[in-house]
Amino acid sequence: MQEESRQEAVRLQKYIASAGLASRRKAEELIAQGKVKVNGKTVREQGVKVDAQSDVVEVNGQTIAPEKKKYYLLLNKPAGYITTTSDELGRQTVMELVDDISARVYPVGRLDAETEGLLFLTNDGAFANTLTHPSHGIEKEYLVYARGVMMPAALNKLKRGVALEDFTTKSAEVELIGIDRNISTVKIKIREGKNRQVRRMFEAVGHEVLYLRRTQIGPIMLGNVPLGKWRHLKKAEVQRLMKL
Repeated sequence: MQEESRQEAVRLQKYIASAGLASRRKAEELIAQGKVKVNGKTVREQGVKVDAQSDVVEVNGQTIAPEKKKYYLLLNKPAGYITTTSDELGRQTVMELVDDISARVYPVGRLDAETEGLLFLTNDGAFANTLTHPSHGIEKEYLVYARGVMMPAALNKLKRGVALEDFTTKSAEVELIGIDRNISTVKIKIREGKNRQVRRMFEAVGHEVLYLRRTQIGPIMLGNVPLGKWRHLKKAEVQRLMKL
């Protein structure tokens, strides 16, 4: 490990993220869990710096190195896939849908297994951090099919904020698209990203979510990417996201 004064030294969590293994926040968790070694020694401190030219970094016993080429993917996630790089229970993960990419990429944020729609994957830790850090509050849009006829009172509750078990949601943009056969179609935009948040919000106002698809993150829309397929983000799209 190099001294902090060395110009080429970078923080360990940034080094791990630049290798396409995980976001910086996830890298910090790996360090804290004792799963990272530098030059054969386990490191648990977050402020350690390493030299990409001379230090050897291992995560879970595997030597890693920064990816030279950055990848930014937009995936239309189908239901039935979990948003993680691996699963001890053998469930399908989104990585199976991008296995034609030679570089190691990882999901930016999460969608629960039942939810479809827009998911970014990357090997750029700075990009992932920009999109997932709570302070940025990037807007996300969802299309919801909810059981029952949603009355104005329920829609207004969603707009104002809903008290859930662990937190109260912020104000949201909510639009009732239509009602057919006792199913309400709603478009909702939120700025948080709590676990199963949209489903929990609708349940809190008395309506079960039957179908959920994320259609937009920030300025980037899902568009016509087929279900289960992906495309590269354009350079201009990456730049727009990084400015959020």
